Amino acid sequence: MNLVVSHWSANVAVLAIGLAVVAVHLAGLRGLRSDARRGGPALPDGLTREAIAFYSGLLLIVLAVVSPLGYWAGPFIWLRVLQDIVLGVYAPPLIVLGAPWLVLWRGLGRTWRPPAATAAAGPVPPSLRSWPVAVTALFIVVWCGWYLPGLYDAGVHQPVVLAAQAVTTLAAGVLLWLQLIGSRPHRPQFGPLYRVFLLAGVVLCGTILGMVLSFGANVLYPAYQGVGHHHLLSVVFDQQAGGSELWVLVLVPYVIAGIALLVRWLNEEESQALSLGLDRMLRAPKSTWPTRTGSR
Repeated sequence: MNLVVSHWSANVAVLAIGLAVVAVHLAGLRGLRSDARRGGPALPDGLTREAIAFYSGLLLIVLAVVSPLGYWAGPFIWLRVLQDIVLGVYAPPLIVLGAPWLVLWRGLGRTWRPPAATAAAGPVPPSLRSWPVAVTALFIVVWCGWYLPGLYDAGVHQPVVLAAQAVTTLAAGVLLWLQLIGSRPHRPQFGPLYRVFLLAGVVLCGTILGMVLSFGANVLYPAYQGVGHHHLLSVVFDQQAGGSELWVLVLVPYVIAGIALLVRWLNEEESQALSLGLDRMLRAPKSTWPTRTGSR
C-alpha cells in the first residue's frame, strides 16, 4: 500500500501544461456558449460529453507522469511499459473523442467556425490520400522504435530521453486515433473497413514486439541490471511481464474500435444493398418486345 500512496511527483512542468490546457478549454466552452447566445453558430451536439472525454484523457496523462507509476517506471520495465500503454494507447482515444480542437481554438480568442464550413472546403487532395497509412507507419515506428535496447536503456539514467519517449508516443497515438475514429471537425479519410486494416497492422506489430519480450530468455536491457534488480533473472522476468502487457493490455481499445468499425461497415453495406434493391424495384421495367420502327 505504501507503494501506491508514496512517491507522488509534483512535476511542475506537467502540472502547469495541464492546467493551462484546461484553462484554455474552459475559456473556449464559455466563448462558444456566449457566441450561441448572441446569435452565432449553435453549440455542437454532445459538447459536454466530449469535454468529459477530453478531461479524462488529460487526467490519464497527468497520472501516468506524476503518480507513483511515473516514479516506479524508472527502475522497473513492466511499469515503464504500463506508462507507455497509458500514454500511447489509452489516453489518445479519449483526447480524440473529446474533439477539443475547435474549443481550444476559441479559447485562444479565435473565431469558431461550424464543422460544415470545414467540411465544405472541398475533397481531399490526392497528395493526402495516403496520409492514414503514413500516420499508421509513423505510430508503429515510434511505438516499436523506443524499445530498441540502446534507446530504452538511455531512458534509465537520462530523464530527457524518458520525456521524449512520452511526448512522441502520445503525439503519435493522437495522430493515429484521428485517422481511426475522427474528431470533429476532422474526418477519417478511409472508410471503416480500411481503417480496420490499419488497426490490424498496429495490432500485429504490437503483438510481435510483445512476443519478443515475453519469450526472450536473455537480458535485452542491461541498464536495468543495477536499477531495482539484484540479479539477472529478475530482469528477464521484468522484461517478460512488460512483453505480456504489450501483448494483452493494448488490445482492449483496439478491439473495441475494430468491432465498432466493422459494425459501421456492415451497416453501410446493408444500407447500400437496400438502396440498390429499392432502385431496382422503383425503376420502370424495360419491355422485352421488339419495337416496330416502321410498317411495310
